[in-house]
Amino acid sequence: MKDGFIKVAAATPKIKVADPAYNTEEILKIIDETEKNGASILVFSELTISGYTCGDLFLQQPLLTECKNQLLRIVKATENKSMLVVVGCPIVIKQKLYNCAVVISDGSILGIVPKTHLPNYSEFYELRHFTSGEGLEEDLWFGEEFGYVNVAVNQLFKCKEIPELVVACEICEDLWVPLPPSTYHAMAGATVICNPSASVETTTKESYRRSLVSNQSARLLAAYIYADAGEGESTQDVVYSGHHLICENGSVLAEAKRFTNEIIYADID
Repeated sequence: MKDGFIKVAAATPKIKVADPAYNTEEILKIIDETEKNGASILVFSELTISGYTCGDLFLQQPLLTECKNQLLRIVKATENKSMLVVVGCPIVIKQKLYNCAVVISDGSILGIVPKTHLPNYSEFYELRHFTSGEGLEEDLWFGEEFGYVNVAVNQLFKCKEIPELVVACEICEDLWVPLPPSTYHAMAGATVICNPSASVETTTKESYRRSLVSNQSARLLAAYIYADAGEGESTQDVVYSGHHLICENGSVLAEAKRFTNEIIYADID
């Protein structure tokens, strides 16, 4: 933090669909780069480790096992790094698959936030693979090294050094519904909302997305970090542009140019 401001970032790696090892290499490069540039919070896009567009490969155990292995590799790589990282990963809990945001810092998993609202219309068919996290409250065992990790939608992550910095997560479609989870997060004290997303690119979608994120930050009186899926996702059904946004109290602080795969930064108050 400097003069009451912290630097935050949004990014998506150039991925390969259903190749967690490759994607993790790219994720680690971005973590190192953003740390060197002074970012305290880094948000990746939805299902970063696997890729969002895996389709029925999400039903294959080898992919899910490798995603978990690579997730733990990312966690270990954050040791001694003074930043909070939010990365997307499919997580199996009691034989059900959840689309999750994993919150990581300094070699530990602070919590796992499952997606509540699963789109199942037009080009989306998430209910074919995933279960809604609504009402889920589970402690998931990650082995002796990491212990139990809480899995729930309504989690707040509070910074010890900066009590006013309280982080919460929602995932993509969660923002597009009439009453997003972030509304409840803000009412509970969240001042920064992180959204790993995979928003398809269509005509006029860019301006609508920008308005949606900035308006939500205004309603919540909070900062909103929105990381969008981009290069490498399958174009079988749609395309993704990597349209990242960082907004605060209704103002757009940083915005990625579409189809450039750039990392964006902003200082939030």
